[in-house]
Amino acid sequence: MAYAVKQELSGSTDGRLIKIAAIATPGTTVHTAGSVTGTDNYDEIWLWAVNTTTVSEKLTIEWGTTSAPDDNIELTLSPENGLITIIPGLILQNALVVRAFAAQADVVSIGGFVNQIRA
Repeated sequence: MAYAVKQELSGSTDGRLIKIAAIATPGTTVHTAGSVTGTDNYDEIWLWAVNTTTVSEKLTIEWGTTSAPDDNIELTLSPENGLITIIPGLILQNALVVRAFAAQADVVSIGGFVNQIRA
């Protein structure tokens, strides 16, 4: 029988927001999925972002690899608009890494959690 455990992002310290310092690939590490495989073993990842500047910022999420454009998720964050959902529970496994970079360093932060689903 499968079970779920809620965990902080592996790139976070004590569950705090992760400041995105990278401005190009490879991005700042947000989370590394568990090294598990199989249909009942994965990380369900939930992410929110905040743009602390007064101008819009482009954010790129590198989903599991740095192979652009196939695994890139791109969006523009409005300025000073609170937390915006950017990853609504997508799944990864096999030690794949979620990274992010923004147009400017240190103005976008990402927070969230992982539901580790294990058989």
